[in-house]
Amino acid sequence: MDIRIGNGYDVHRLVEGRNLIIGGVLIPYEKGLLGHSDADVLIHAIIDSLLGATKKGDIGKLFPDNDDSFKDICSLELLKRVYNLLKEDNYQIINIDSTIIAQAPKMRPYIDKMEENIAMCLNIDKDKINVKATTEEGLGFTGALEGISASAVCLVLKDNK
Repeated sequence: MDIRIGNGYDVHRLVEGRNLIIGGVLIPYEKGLLGHSDADVLIHAIIDSLLGATKKGDIGKLFPDNDDSFKDICSLELLKRVYNLLKEDNYQIINIDSTIIAQAPKMRPYIDKMEENIAMCLNIDKDKINVKATTEEGLGFTGALEGISASAVCLVLKDNK
């Protein structure tokens, strides 16, 4: 058995005229995140943590932003594709811990649904997913309401049978 840890981080700029989607949840807010896909920073960080743990590159390698087939795609769909890659190589997800860094809007009302969405895409129990949120107390680009970032850590197990 092979146990591996993966780390992921993502950031997107807040802009007018876009929906704010985090963890697959549409969050009412006057701005959304700019990106080629739906710009879901949480899902992107989780994808990068899973890809890193399994040595499969990163989100940009698998889903490049110059490929029109990924334009405005739901990041939950990308997460499902990553899950299928892991499953093919006999990886099991032990757990995922993640953090959303945003001054606004408040994330707490949406976290349970985010965890449900992630668990559904990865075909694992919700108790293996932890999503939390924090602010940077008005500091940095997230504190200045210029963007939102997210980080994630995962633990995976490979069955070498």
